[in-house]
Amino acid sequence: MQKTFLLILLTISLVTTTHAKRNNVKPILYEVSNKDVVQCVFPEAEKVEKVNDYWYKIVDIKNKTVGYAMSSVPFCKDVIGYFNVTPVMIITNKKMMIQKVCILSNYETLSYVRKLENSGFFNSWNNAKLKDAIKIEPDGYTGATITAVAVKKNVDFLLQNGIKELPKK
Repeated sequence: MQKTFLLILLTISLVTTTHAKRNNVKPILYEVSNKDVVQCVFPEAEKVEKVNDYWYKIVDIKNKTVGYAMSSVPFCKDVIGYFNVTPVMIITNKKMMIQKVCILSNYETLSYVRKLENSGFFNSWNNAKLKDAIKIEPDGYTGATITAVAVKKNVDFLLQNGIKELPKK
């Protein structure tokens, strides 16, 4: 596992360095706390527990399931935005209706990610059933096309694969 982790870090570093050199720009890592993302939807969330390859259940202090989450880490290493990978998290309620889609820690230009947020791009999937969410084509690409396309690829991957392995309730 440690070798795999080191290989992932080396790959991310190589891709980031190559892209940055091409554009004479030094990318900056914008860290996003997975815990903060989960708790902005479910403030009562105490922890997440792995259910299967794609799903995590979100539980409260009484160990009651309040929702579910999927992350495109480590699956979408080949989906590159402007600078590097663009991992996302999808959070659902217990009825598997999407509550939030967000980009996780990334090297994208913060102002472009904010453009997507402000245009409602990430909210495009909110309140959609998983099966219906695959058909959603969000607006918001203007000025952040590369990032938006990469995020959408991550979301599509999670939806296509997560539907096949839904957590047992």
